[in-house]
Amino acid sequence: MTSTIPANQSICVECGAPLPVRAPEGLCPHCLLESGVHILNELDSPRLEAPLSPAALTTRSVAGEMLSTTSGHPRIFGDYELLDEIARGGMGVVFRARQVSLNRIVAVKMLKFGAFTRDEFVTRFQTEAEAAATLHHPNIVAIHDCGECAGEHFYSMQFIEGKNLAEWIQGQPLDARRAAALMLTVTGAVQHAHEHGILHRDLKPSNILLDHEDKPHVADFGLARRIDDDSSLTLTGQALGSPNYMAPEQAAGAHGQVGPRSDIWSLGAIFYYLLTARPPFAGPTVAETLRALQQDEPARPRLLNSAVPADLETICLKCLEKDPGKRYGAAQEFADDLARFLRDEPIHARPVTRAERAWRWCRRKPALASFVAATLLLLLALLIGSPIAAYRINQALKAEQVQRQRAEAGERNARQVAYASDMNLAHQAIHDDDFGRALRLLDRHRPVGVPPLGGSAEAPTT
Repeated sequence: MTSTIPANQSICVECGAPLPVRAPEGLCPHCLLESGVHILNELDSPRLEAPLSPAALTTRSVAGEMLSTTSGHPRIFGDYELLDEIARGGMGVVFRARQVSLNRIVAVKMLKFGAFTRDEFVTRFQTEAEAAATLHHPNIVAIHDCGECAGEHFYSMQFIEGKNLAEWIQGQPLDARRAAALMLTVTGAVQHAHEHGILHRDLKPSNILLDHEDKPHVADFGLARRIDDDSSLTLTGQALGSPNYMAPEQAAGAHGQVGPRSDIWSLGAIFYYLLTARPPFAGPTVAETLRALQQDEPARPRLLNSAVPADLETICLKCLEKDPGKRYGAAQEFADDLARFLRDEPIHARPVTRAERAWRWCRRKPALASFVAATLLLLLALLIGSPIAAYRINQALKAEQVQRQRAEAGERNARQVAYASDMNLAHQAIHDDDFGRALRLLDRHRPVGVPPLGGSAEAPTT
């Protein structure tokens, strides 16, 4: 399936519409204003005497004021100097900042609308900070501080000076061994999170940050939850994550089925992106992308990039199995196979056979499969029945020919007997001097075109 939008096209997290060129990640302008007006107009606060207009939203929080500042001077925020904005998501803004007390550069993330943010967003924001703070791994962005300042919820974290994976690729496939080595590091970080009971649930290239040594760091735990926690901050049946990189069960809103293997699917999708410079599924609309995610198989990486080794294709496609039970059981198993490839050892994953691929296609498209099966049966019947019918017709023709030959032979034998009899009778007639009878007998066998003997008018019997 070919993509009609760029692989790194940003989309609105609310309505799924493509964001305008150069627009920050998160909400589209329409949803951003609509959400902000809804939040502020419904807030029960004595500070609000009348509904706020969209134009007032950007000055209601430190984040908004920072964005509206044109002086270029840093803004003091508690122990931090906010230097410049470096990222924007669906509910938060990230700034490069200097922590004054320790004189170090950090990243500070805060909610867009400060005290006017929905409780749901505040809870999710706190969950993100708590989840990331429990993890201590060299390839997971570390959390330094978390709290509230002047009504603003925030947390500070390790500042990674570099690009994210989507920006780093720039539309070009990565060298296979380099891609495998990079994914080995990322997969190790995700395994660490799983071992500490944390699901990321939003793994994608833009959430993998690369430092100045091109070492990857997993970031943005905004959708994270504990593995043993069945509760969710979303409504039942609501998809959670990025359509191009979320697992099928996650896209279906089946939160009870989302687990470590869902993160493994997302890791496989990121690996696919590194090998082919495009996600496994990228339709013209979010709905089409989700449909393909549920029903179609991804194109084999080697069809899009012939330089991809067969073993890496097998590893990648194992992660992208529709059935979670057919994926790697743990991120560590994925990492182990990548390590085997890098050591030039046989991998444990096995490619899907053509028969199994055909069976999966039949299960996804039963109506079309039934039509194809009926057509094949008809063709098979014609292939088998046609030679049998031709054989039977040939045998019938042969039998008819034998009967005709026998009839002709019988008729020829009868003429020969009649000829011999008439010749004997004619000879006897000549012997008896009965020349008239002899002429009549001989005239029966007169060849066509020969005049009658003795003027006899009797027709020849040839």
